[in-house]
Amino acid sequence: MIPVLLLKESGLVKTVKFSNARYIGDPLNAVRIFNEKEVDELVVLDIDASLNSVGPNFDLVKELASECFMPLAYGGGISHVDEAVKLFGLGVEKVILRTSAARNLQIVSEIAEVAGESSVAVCVDVDVTKLGIRFLHSPGTKLHKDRDIGSFVKAAERAGAGEILLNSVSRDGTQRGLDLELISSVTACVRIPVVAVGGVGSLGDISDGVQAGASGVGVGSLFVFHGSRRAVLISYPSYDDLRELLGEK
Repeated sequence: MIPVLLLKESGLVKTVKFSNARYIGDPLNAVRIFNEKEVDELVVLDIDASLNSVGPNFDLVKELASECFMPLAYGGGISHVDEAVKLFGLGVEKVILRTSAARNLQIVSEIAEVAGESSVAVCVDVDVTKLGIRFLHSPGTKLHKDRDIGSFVKAAERAGAGEILLNSVSRDGTQRGLDLELISSVTACVRIPVVAVGGVGSLGDISDGVQAGASGVGVGSLFVFHGSRRAVLISYPSYDDLRELLGEK
């Protein structure tokens, strides 16, 4: 169960269906709170970097990594293996590629060769048409036009990806549950871990995602909003709650 933080102009935001980014605070403060709650892993995604054709904000990543007591995964604007290597040097444990992987999976292979497959993940955004047909989504580009979802995740695995970050665009920020059918179909295509993101509104949704085949579940709104008015309050379940959720003693 992994908190997923979104960055926009160096601030922490939350989106709904990849739109209407709402500012929710200072990312450094959020990292400190998750440290106190002994979170196992943290994902930070800069949602503006690739769209604006800029590289990672290395100064901000350095600050985040220096505050982060848990493994940190970062995505956003990584277009060259040298940028990934620099991020590893700053303390990032795993890089997440989306736009650059959609352009050419060779970058996945290059990073995996330098740092190992466990250090590179491919983010796969999936949206759905009004007719219920799922398709690969690339904001602001046509990189995924007509690509088959299953074929792409298999290609990413062959290229050296150690993980798939599977993001449901239509569920993003809605808190109406994960796309379990999508999770089942993608996990059946690959042997590497799949982390499902998009739609978690309760701890039960996390359990459902794991039962559908996800190795992990990324969570946004549930951990940053509280109540029907969505007041900003960063939270994380206790280990007792997690053990009960997953049926562990």
